[in-house]
Amino acid sequence: MEATNSLLDAAAVGDLVLLDPLTEESLLHTLQERFRRSDIYTYIGNVVISVNPYRSLPIYTPEKVQEYHNCNFFAVKPHIYAIADDAYRSLRDRDRDQCILITGESGAGKTEASKLVMSYVAAVCSKGEEVDKVKEQLLQSNPVLEGGDQGPGGAMAELPPPCHPPEQLKLRQDCRHYGYLNRESSGLPGMDDAANFHATQDAMRIIGFSPAEVTALLEVTAVVLKLGNVQLSSSYQASGMEACSIAEPQELQEICELIGLDPGRLERALCSRTVKARDEMVLTTLSVPQGYYGRDALAKNIYSRLFDWLVNRINASIQVKPGKQRKVMGVLDIYGFEIFQDNGFEQFIINYCNEKLQQIFILMTLKEEQEEYVREGIQWTPVEFFDNSIICNLIENSKCGILAMLDEECLRPGVVNEDTFLTKLNQLFATHKHYESKETQNARRVMDASLPPQCFRIHHYAGKVTYNVTGFIEKNNDLLFRDLSQAMWAARHALLRSLFPEGDPQKVSLKLPPTAGFQFKASVATLMKNLYSKNPNYIRCIKPNETKTAMLFTPELVLAQIRYLGLMENVRVRRAGYAFRQLYGPFLERYKMLSPRTWPRWAGSDRDGAEVLLAELAFPPEELAFGHTKIFIRSPRTLFDLERQRQERVVQLATLIQKTFRGWRCRMHYQQMRKSQIIISAWFRGHMQKNKYKQMKRSALIIQAHVRGWKVRRAYRRYFRAGASARLANFIYRRLVQKFLVSLERNLPPLVVTDRTWPPAPYKFLADANQELRSIFYHWKCKKYREQLTPQRRALLQAKLCASELFKDKKTLYSKRCQ
Repeated sequence: MEATNSLLDAAAVGDLVLLDPLTEESLLHTLQERFRRSDIYTYIGNVVISVNPYRSLPIYTPEKVQEYHNCNFFAVKPHIYAIADDAYRSLRDRDRDQCILITGESGAGKTEASKLVMSYVAAVCSKGEEVDKVKEQLLQSNPVLEGGDQGPGGAMAELPPPCHPPEQLKLRQDCRHYGYLNRESSGLPGMDDAANFHATQDAMRIIGFSPAEVTALLEVTAVVLKLGNVQLSSSYQASGMEACSIAEPQELQEICELIGLDPGRLERALCSRTVKARDEMVLTTLSVPQGYYGRDALAKNIYSRLFDWLVNRINASIQVKPGKQRKVMGVLDIYGFEIFQDNGFEQFIINYCNEKLQQIFILMTLKEEQEEYVREGIQWTPVEFFDNSIICNLIENSKCGILAMLDEECLRPGVVNEDTFLTKLNQLFATHKHYESKETQNARRVMDASLPPQCFRIHHYAGKVTYNVTGFIEKNNDLLFRDLSQAMWAARHALLRSLFPEGDPQKVSLKLPPTAGFQFKASVATLMKNLYSKNPNYIRCIKPNETKTAMLFTPELVLAQIRYLGLMENVRVRRAGYAFRQLYGPFLERYKMLSPRTWPRWAGSDRDGAEVLLAELAFPPEELAFGHTKIFIRSPRTLFDLERQRQERVVQLATLIQKTFRGWRCRMHYQQMRKSQIIISAWFRGHMQKNKYKQMKRSALIIQAHVRGWKVRRAYRRYFRAGASARLANFIYRRLVQKFLVSLERNLPPLVVTDRTWPPAPYKFLADANQELRSIFYHWKCKKYREQLTPQRRALLQAKLCASELFKDKKTLYSKRCQ
C-alpha cells in the first residue's frame, strides 16, 4: 500500500509517466520534491532515475534485498533493486539475455549503481561453492576494473572493449584520450595511496591473478608512467634538418630495465622513423613535436592494450566451464551526454555513442510497447516521436558522414589541417537542419556571436553542442609508428610483448592502421548489435550539484541533465498510448470499494470485476482499454480522479468502521455492566437470605429457650401453692430466665466447630435448659459448617469417617491418633 501511494502521490509521483501536466518544470519539481524526501529513485515506466544523494541511506540492507526479491515491479517503492530483480528474473525464468544500461555524467553515481546491481544479483542468485566463488570474483573485480560487463556464474555480456583509455590520465604527463565506456577509475592503484594499492592487490588475488601476473601488470603500468617523464631535446643535423634526442637518458634506461629492451633501440624508435622509399627502407629523423607525438601515442597504446588485456583476463577468470553457459546479463556503465564550454573530439564521439544509445532506447521502448499491446490484444496506434536517425546518419554515414569526411581528410596527401576539414563539412551540410557553422549561418544571414569560426554545431536530441575542430585530425589519426610496435615486440617482458603482436617482423603489414573514428564507429556498431540481441534495462543517473554536497539540489544543473538524458522524450514515448497499465487482480483489490457491486467481495473473475467497477464510475470509453490480463488507462488525469475517489471512499469507510466499532464497544460495555449488576444482585440477595436465616435461627433458639423456660416454670408452679407466693416465685423465675437468655445471647461462643465451649448456667435449676441450648447451638453450627464444605472436602471427610469406623477399637493407638 505504501509503495502504491508513493507512485500515485500527485505532489511527487513515483512514476513520471503519471505527471500531469507533463512539462520540464513539473518533471524537475517532482524530482526535487522526491529528493527532499530522500526518495532518490523515480520511475519512467520500467526506467529508473537515480539522483545521487552523496551520503549513505538506509535502503541497501539485507532486509531491503529480501523485500525486493521476487517482487512486483510496481508493488514496491522505486528502487534500483527493483530493476535488478526484474532483469534477474527475466534472465532466470524467461531465459532472455539481459543488459542494464547505466548512463550519466561523472559524479552522477553510475559506478555505484553498477555495484549495487551486481551485489543484488550476487545476493539473490543460486548458491553453491563454485557460484559463490564466481560471485566473489565478480564483486572484487570492481576495485581492479570498473566498467567490465559480466554477471554471476560467468554469465558475461561480451560487449566490445574500448579502443582507447577513456579519460585523461594525469600522471606526470597527459595521456589524454577517449573511449565510449566510462571507467571513472582505471582500477590501477595510485602509488601514493597504500590502502588502495593493497586493496587492489587483494582483489586481484581473489579474482585469480597469479603473483607473476600482478607484477607484470604493475611493471607495464610503470612503463606508462615513466614514459611521461621522457623529455626530448632539439638538435640540427649537418643537412640543416631538425632532429630530436632524449634529454635525460636515465629515464629511458629505467624503462628498458623494466621491459628488457636495449635503450638504443627504444631511443631510435622514439626519435626516428623508418619509411619505405623506392623499395628501400630509409631512416628519417623526427622533429621534437613529432617525437612527442610518437611518445604519447606509445603511452596511450600501452595503456589501452593493457586495459583490454585486463578486461579479457577478468572475463576469463569468471568464465563458466564449457557447456554450462546459458544466458548472460551485462551491466554497461557508460559516460553520459556531454555539453561543455569547450567541446572537442572526445565529446564528439561520446555524444555520438549516446545518440546511438538514445536511438536504440526509443526503438526498443516502442518495440516493447507494441509487443505488450499485441500481447494484450489492444489496437496499436503509431506513436509520433523524434527520430534521431537523421543525426546518427549525419555523423556515421559511410560516404558523406562527419566521421567519413574526417577519415578522408586524415588520409589525404599534402597539407592537412582542420580548416580544410571544416570547409568540407560546410559544403556537404550547408542545408542540413541539424548542422550549422559560422559559414552556414552567414549564408542564411543569421547573426550568432556564440558560434566561433573554428567550430561547428550539431543539434543533438539532447540539445545543441558546439564542437571546436582543433585537434580533430591529430586525435583521429592516432597512428603508432611501426618502429615503436616492433620495439615493444622485441622486449623480453612477456606481457608487454603480447600486447603488440603486429610488431613481429614476420607479420609486417604496410596497410595504414584504422583511424580512431573508424575504430570507434565499428565498436559502437558492435555494441548496438549486442544490445539489440538482449533485453535492455535502463538506469539514468543524475548529479544534483557540482560540489558533491550531501542532499543539495541545484535545479539548473539537474534541468540540463534532464534535457541531455532525454527524459522528457522518454516520458512522451512511454505515455504516447496509455499512461497506466496494471494487472486486473491488483487493480480490483485497490479500487473495488468504489462500487457496491464489488465491495466488499467480488465472486467473479478479476477482469469482470474491473469492467463492472469502471462501468459504474462512468469514465469515457476512450480513456480505457481492457487487455487479456491488464487494464489500460490513457490519461494520468483519469487515474488521479480514480485515486481521488478512492481516497474519499477510504475516508467514508474509515468513518463507518469507527462508527461500527464504537457501537460494538458500547454494546459490549453495556452487556458487561448488566452481567455485573446481575451477579452483584444475586450475591446481595444471597447475603440477605443468609442474614435472614441467621436471625430466624436465633429467634428459634430464643423461642425454644422460652418454651423450655415455660416448662420449667410450670414444673416449679407445682411446688408452689396457689396464692401470692406462687405468683412471686413465677415472677422471679421469669426474670431469672430472661436475664439468663439475654446474657447467653451476648456470650455465644465462636462459630468454629472445633470450639465446644459454652457458658455455664448461673442457676442450678437452669442446668438442663442450658445443656439443651448448648446441644441445639452446636448442631446448628455443625450444619452450617457442612453446608460450606466443597464436594472434594466433603468426600475427604467421608473417607476419614469411614476409616475411623473401620479401625475403631481395633488399633492400640487409635485413641491417641484420633486426638
